[in-house]
Amino acid sequence: MYTYSEENYLKTIYELSNGGSTAVSTSSIALSLEMKAPSVTEMLKKLSEKGLAIYEKYQGCTLTEEGLQQAIYIVRKHRLWEVFLVKNLGMKWDEVHAIAEQLEHINSELLIECLDKYLGYPKFDPHGEPIPDKYGNIVNSNRVRLSHMEAGQSAVLKAVASDTPDFLQYLDSENLQLGFVIKVLKIYIHDSSLKIEINQTYQTNISEKTANNLLVEPI
Repeated sequence: MYTYSEENYLKTIYELSNGGSTAVSTSSIALSLEMKAPSVTEMLKKLSEKGLAIYEKYQGCTLTEEGLQQAIYIVRKHRLWEVFLVKNLGMKWDEVHAIAEQLEHINSELLIECLDKYLGYPKFDPHGEPIPDKYGNIVNSNRVRLSHMEAGQSAVLKAVASDTPDFLQYLDSENLQLGFVIKVLKIYIHDSSLKIEINQTYQTNISEKTANNLLVEPI
């Protein structure tokens, strides 16, 4: 059994480390969790003592195999609950993250396996993020950030890298939805903003920051 705080740290480290592949700095964790650095350092030491993480001063933090598996399980629960909230309760994609943050701490493997089956074993959450299966496997995808595309290229919007309510509401206002085809018409040199065409229907301008948070599959 782990505390809510420990689970939050494990998930945060996992997400910041690109799935456990790189070390994460204390400052990055502190910024993400809105915590002070000394508090983060103290928790990382606790996780290290429990065999969940490897922490070295000035070298950052990585997850051990046990820590990685626990982090993946938390992510699995979170994303399945998001699917349930949108698909079965009719909630909007900008409303579910905070609620799923609470539900992800329910510690029942039976419940999660039943939930997965009930939902039809979904591969992606409402934000397009892959859902680990019960073995921890994640679907591989050929996604890139829209900001890395060149003028003239087209791609399908597959996921968002930010699930903050403000950002998702902005995408709704621009009618940018998962599955839509985006064509980069022009990249403005002065600020790297983009002029795009959506579904061959209408055009709009988006900032580089917005483009950097849109994950697409080139076509």
